[in-house]
Amino acid sequence: MVQSNLGGLKVAILVTDGFEQVEMTEPRKALDEAGAKTSIVSPKDGRVKAWKFTKWGDEFPVDVPLSQARPGDFDAILLPGGVLNPDKLRMDTNAVMFAQAFLDSGKPVATICHGPWTLIETGKVRGRRLAAWPSLQTDLENAGAEGVDQEAVV
Repeated sequence: MVQSNLGGLKVAILVTDGFEQVEMTEPRKALDEAGAKTSIVSPKDGRVKAWKFTKWGDEFPVDVPLSQARPGDFDAILLPGGVLNPDKLRMDTNAVMFAQAFLDSGKPVATICHGPWTLIETGKVRGRRLAAWPSLQTDLENAGAEGVDQEAVV
């Protein structure tokens, strides 16, 4: 059993269809086991469909539709990658504004793989160091951020 060092922490997991399944399920499992309360937030109602390496993966229930989600109800946000997911989210003004609220308030923001694409659209990544998939390096540099190909950056 994992110790509950995140007890009471509420984490929004912002996704839409096409998120890389393992990039949502494994961090969610770790957060939940550490005592956090995770919620899938999505512009889609009902269920979201994951991408699993080279094909469609499992479906997951949306806990909070983005239209009803308030950043103030959460302590942190997780932005999983996959190529389809952040490409759709960064074109959704409400999703971008939701993510931006966490940056503006200084709350923890975790991104995986292509997840930083959504943050680039906020205009708030200048001067930040972000772990990202190598193909995002130019996008991050153009936005004034430093992209690094590392497992984690704090």
